[in-house]
Amino acid sequence: MKQFLLLMALLLATTTNAQQVLPLYEKAIPNSKPSPDTEKSEVNSSGILIISNVSVPTLTVYKPVKPSPMKSSVIICPGGGYGILASGHEGADVARVLNSWGVTAFVLKYRLPNDATMNDKSIGPLQDVQRALQMVREHAAEWNIDVSKIGVMGFSAGGHLAATASTHFDKGVIDNPENISLRPDFSILIYPVISFSNSLTHAGSRENLLGKIASPNQALFYSNELAVTAQTPPAFLVHSADDDLVPVGNSIAYYKALQEYKIFSEMILYPHGGHGYGMDNKTTEDKWMDRLKEWMAASGIL
Repeated sequence: MKQFLLLMALLLATTTNAQQVLPLYEKAIPNSKPSPDTEKSEVNSSGILIISNVSVPTLTVYKPVKPSPMKSSVIICPGGGYGILASGHEGADVARVLNSWGVTAFVLKYRLPNDATMNDKSIGPLQDVQRALQMVREHAAEWNIDVSKIGVMGFSAGGHLAATASTHFDKGVIDNPENISLRPDFSILIYPVISFSNSLTHAGSRENLLGKIASPNQALFYSNELAVTAQTPPAFLVHSADDDLVPVGNSIAYYKALQEYKIFSEMILYPHGGHGYGMDNKTTEDKWMDRLKEWMAASGIL
């Protein structure tokens, strides 16, 4: 046992440095109402780290010991239906693997939509991912990052947030006096919610972000397959055909929209796996993280 623990400690030492947890906003949090901080973290019965009631956003920095010469980085948005954040297997665990590839990783603890803590809950998460992109570019030299190789990664509803950042970067919802680019250079979307259309959406995600009765204009705005343009960044998508929470049609619709503009992208569809498996779809020996590494290398990111 002692030898095993020593081996694990050595492995972690060669892949990550100590993490920094930074406030996302230096001053007042925009679009916020005065309210108590009721954030809670717990490990559920499945061993998954769950964070709830997030009203104070942070960015946790994971620096690789041996950075890739490409100096690429990824901002990770955990999933949870805009109601919680699954910040372990869809956050910190993924960041450590990216570190082992030489990629600087950031886990975004974004605000969860709540009328009690926000003036407009529909834009709160988007503000936070845009601020994360702005912040990483502001500190790129300090963190040894190439400002042209900053991506966003999201799981489930975090995938919706990452896709929204990838299609709505020209609609800034934060102060940006230096006109820093809010466009991700690539996106990684894992069993993502893409659309808020009735036929495709995950109803819980849409309700948490927009309320029980979303206006048609709001639903259209957040249906990201309809917002793809020639400027949308390349994407890597993973989904399972038997996903009974977020229909596989979400990824298919986004991929088809990307192909209309001939945007370099890849989509992996598994016949089985369901939803929420993080990096490990136990129904197949295929490892999508291996495929992602290959795609990033082919894209000139690794």
